[in-house]
Amino acid sequence: MKLFFYQFRDYEELEFCEKYSKAYGIEYGTTPLYPSVETADLCRGYDAVSVNPSDMSAPVLEKMHAAGVKYICGRSIGYDHIDLAAAKRLGMRVSNASYPPEAVANYAITLMLMCLRKMKEIMARAAVQDFSLPGKIGRDISFSTVGVIGTGKIGTTVLKHLSGFGCRLLCTDPYENDEAKKYAEYVDYDTLYRECDVITLHTNATEENYHLLNEEAFSKMKDGVVIINTARGSLIDTDALISALESGKAGAAGLDVIEHEMGLYYNNKVSDVIANKDFALLRTFPNVVLTPHTAFYTRASIENMVKSAFDSALAFEKGEPTFHEVKL
Repeated sequence: MKLFFYQFRDYEELEFCEKYSKAYGIEYGTTPLYPSVETADLCRGYDAVSVNPSDMSAPVLEKMHAAGVKYICGRSIGYDHIDLAAAKRLGMRVSNASYPPEAVANYAITLMLMCLRKMKEIMARAAVQDFSLPGKIGRDISFSTVGVIGTGKIGTTVLKHLSGFGCRLLCTDPYENDEAKKYAEYVDYDTLYRECDVITLHTNATEENYHLLNEEAFSKMKDGVVIINTARGSLIDTDALISALESGKAGAAGLDVIEHEMGLYYNNKVSDVIANKDFALLRTFPNVVLTPHTAFYTRASIENMVKSAFDSALAFEKGEPTFHEVKL
């Protein structure tokens, strides 16, 4: 059994690959390159490939399948970058990864606090020795109503941890769970939009919730609402968010993910011209905190992501079920 890693980061993943390669008896190979039609032949001779969010469209999968790959073992929770219909047609089994929800949940709360307390402006002004107070007054999360969209493991952990702050908590999800009900009240979207001071997204990117937060959704929200996204960029219509920020409908945004981020984040772009006008514009707003898709990035998360790839590869090769398997 052989597993090939694309987008391999030896400074963080090598020790865990060594650990699980020895534990499971699986040989592995690596490349720092992204998967593409041009790089697909690198995995020739391997049974499985492991990828992070990247171009896993039908042409790439077809090239990998022709090279002998049978399994796609993702190292991310999200799998919207993988063409599941093409994988099914080719007979390739697909899996995602899991890791402790605390990393993303606590990061989302960090962004909430930064936005509510205007930390971007405070730090920027302090850097040039402007220690005056005007314009820096913030809001206290303890006296806010926070809405969580999506109450899976991460969303429910956000609710659990926010409960200690004393804020009122609302949530919405097609599938209610008893754990979330301990901390929050389930409401419909319109109620959540109307009553929340902070709205945080913790749901998958699907065709149904593409641009979930659009112009109509923003129109139903409180003036000055704070928007937090540590899930997927496609959940927010960026044009609608920018309009909301410009009008004051949105008082702030904390965005660890944005639309069209593929090929941007996780690369050193110091000397590059970045062809993403929305990204450039959002960076100019003093009330927008942009971080480069790092909410997941803890040691525990990385180990679990690597382990998930090995777990799934081994299960697939044995013909066994795995809860990580993703099916169309």
